[in-house]
Amino acid sequence: MTGMTDMAARQPGLRERKKARTRVAIRQQALRLFREQGYAATTIEQIADAAEVSPATFFRYFPTKEDVVLQDDLDIVTAEALAAQPPELSPIAAFRAASAATLASLSPEDLVRFRDTAELAATVPEVRARAVDEFVRTINQIAESIARRTGRSADDFEVRNLAGAVIGVIMSVTTSYGEDTWTADGMSDVAGLFGRIDKALAHLEQGLPL
Repeated sequence: MTGMTDMAARQPGLRERKKARTRVAIRQQALRLFREQGYAATTIEQIADAAEVSPATFFRYFPTKEDVVLQDDLDIVTAEALAAQPPELSPIAAFRAASAATLASLSPEDLVRFRDTAELAATVPEVRARAVDEFVRTINQIAESIARRTGRSADDFEVRNLAGAVIGVIMSVTTSYGEDTWTADGMSDVAGLFGRIDKALAHLEQGLPL
């Protein structure tokens, strides 16, 4: 009985589930409109109307149009996969394993959405610029994950330095993607992108030898 009570306590409430559905609906409609008519031609009002919410509701979930592209739940999935890695793994090895686990967990629909958002981040200047802010936020999240694995503070110089290095090598391979890189086969593109990320992390793990 205690286990069932604990499980129920961990389940999101009705309000949280409704908010999650609304957030997903906004992103799905936004990505659909971006595909159909282009990013620049799509307005927040159009996205809100397609998702059957008001523009004010849109802004409660996403501060800007760029954020609807960049803010997804993959960081949560990756953080959970990272926490599940064996403690004997080094932080970078654990992050590589978590990245592989994240890719394996993605459904075909998830892969298409990831491909769409990665393409937008690579080819739309406004989204690309906003992505820098997201990388800063992700450094903080990675630092917190590393701190939990190592028993150190997330503000520790070496912890934050390592988190920054992880994001740095990821940026080096993801921001090099251009418009001509993307094909109709989004699934293979995503797998290829994750492969580039793992190669960059492996290089970092080796100490960045030249």
